Amino acid sequence: MEWRDWELFCEVVEHGGFTAAARVLGHPKSSLSAAVQRLEANLGLRLIERTTRHLRLTDSGETIYRKVRPLFAALHDTHSEALAMSSAVAGTLRIKAPYEFGAHHAGPVACAVMGRYPELAIRIDVEHDIVNPIAENYDIVFAMLEAPLPSAGIVIRRVFTLERGLFAAPALLEKFGEPRTLDELRQLPLLTGPSDPPWAITAPGGAVEHLAVDRARLTSSNAHVRLQAALAGHGVLRVTASYTRAAVAAGELRRLLPDHACEPLNVHALLPARQFVPAKVRCFLDAMEAHARGDPEAYIRP
Repeated sequence: MEWRDWELFCEVVEHGGFTAAARVLGHPKSSLSAAVQRLEANLGLRLIERTTRHLRLTDSGETIYRKVRPLFAALHDTHSEALAMSSAVAGTLRIKAPYEFGAHHAGPVACAVMGRYPELAIRIDVEHDIVNPIAENYDIVFAMLEAPLPSAGIVIRRVFTLERGLFAAPALLEKFGEPRTLDELRQLPLLTGPSDPPWAITAPGGAVEHLAVDRARLTSSNAHVRLQAALAGHGVLRVTASYTRAAVAAGELRRLLPDHACEPLNVHALLPARQFVPAKVRCFLDAMEAHARGDPEAYIRP
């Protein structure tokens, strides 16, 4: 009996279809379809009713999925706990991170960690949407505090607090003038993320004001798209200072209201709740903490 076919059937159901499951698992959609067809042929049962738009379980498929899925979940948990008992940093570490954080923080740390541990492979999916690490089969999901965080079956650990600032291109400032107050800043177009609440900005005296973002010139979940729009002079960008360091140094962007403080960006690591945390996960999070302290060599020294 090919138990892998049973597990792939469960994955297809759990992710709501062949396409979504193929994307998460990194398998061709055709191989998942073939696995389910083999399972149906071996059982002599129709498990899934396929349509062009929807996937629907038959009564038999619903019964089998409900009974089998917990067995595979328990098997994976046991496997993970067994690996965690070992101190070896090896295998594949699956990470999901927003673009801005992945490119400027998770990426450099991954390169350093792989240099230290040759048996470790790392996959980083750079997307903005927050997912449950258990449902999507990730070891670590990095998420921003401003977005809602799932909590069932996961551990939430804060790993980064990043300074943010307001930035604009000289071309935009030539057109509108450089703002000296928040009231003047409100006259400039903004470049925002789709889940941005009003921007909280603390004045030098300590008073906190909020800048409405509901009439942004450009809205995108991709920080690089917003950066390109800022460089082109289309609006004011609120982003981590590290993300714009090169552009500021080159004179392509200028920091606005430097005596005002934007609300920092808190980054959390979402981890599957396990009795034992795998060594590869512990190693990467330790490396991230060293990176946050400004000690990039700490986690690659023997």
